[in-house]
Amino acid sequence: MLRLSLSADEIQSAVRAALAEDIGSGDVTTLATVPSSATVKATMVARESLVLAGLALAEAAFAQVSADVKIEQKSNDGQVLKSGAKLMSVFGPARALLTAERVALNFVQRLSGIATLTAKFVEAVKGARAQILDTRKTTPGWRRFEKYAVVCGGGQNHRMGLYDMVLIKDNHLVTLRHEPPHAIGAAVRRARAAYPHLKVEVEADTPEQVQQALEAGVDIILLDNMSLEELRTAVFWVNGRAKTEASGGVNLDTVRAIAETGVDYISIGALTHSARSVDIALDFEDA
Repeated sequence: MLRLSLSADEIQSAVRAALAEDIGSGDVTTLATVPSSATVKATMVARESLVLAGLALAEAAFAQVSADVKIEQKSNDGQVLKSGAKLMSVFGPARALLTAERVALNFVQRLSGIATLTAKFVEAVKGARAQILDTRKTTPGWRRFEKYAVVCGGGQNHRMGLYDMVLIKDNHLVTLRHEPPHAIGAAVRRARAAYPHLKVEVEADTPEQVQQALEAGVDIILLDNMSLEELRTAVFWVNGRAKTEASGGVNLDTVRAIAETGVDYISIGALTHSARSVDIALDFEDA
């Protein structure tokens, strides 16, 4: 599985697009009310306990608006912070800080929310061998950032997209239902021939499909929406011949029991599609 990091170029590009979206032809409120000579200091502060992610994007937002902004980092991505913790301080033209404020907060609040939720799942399975994975259920255009946030929270990245791993799902199998020896066997054979360098994973909904996936020699079997007993049975059958991944119906109340079935991975779409933004503020003070 992957562990994503972000490049300076993609951070700058994303921030540039976000600022353009927000500012448009100009921050009319700030331009109308705040003198160009005004300076101010502000501190970004956690208003609740959280795991930090996305601070570099927040810093880039201020820096892109004005080269005169000075930034002092107080915390690091991946840190577990308590309410009241300082994330960073910024000093410079008041207009620049006011204009960049929302974009900076949007990035760090959203990504820290994902990291914080991920950390809760990671803590819930502590001691079991199961590792927490994300999915492709991400905000369009934000996938790399959201998957980075999962890493900050202690999780691992599943495939980045449709290009870096073969994952044969139920709808693929429906289209091959008449292929010999069976849909899974046909799909895996074709995948190995077309992309021999990639790992192959198959979604299995039934015990029969688990057996077929084993016969086909897959690398990972995705055990979809199975009961705890079915998961335990599947892990017993597989017996290390492939990695096992549980998915479906996973939440903070169920994840520990799922981990205790012995699966290798638990994939959770909610890490990215249902994480709430955490409460982070930018407090202004006199310069």
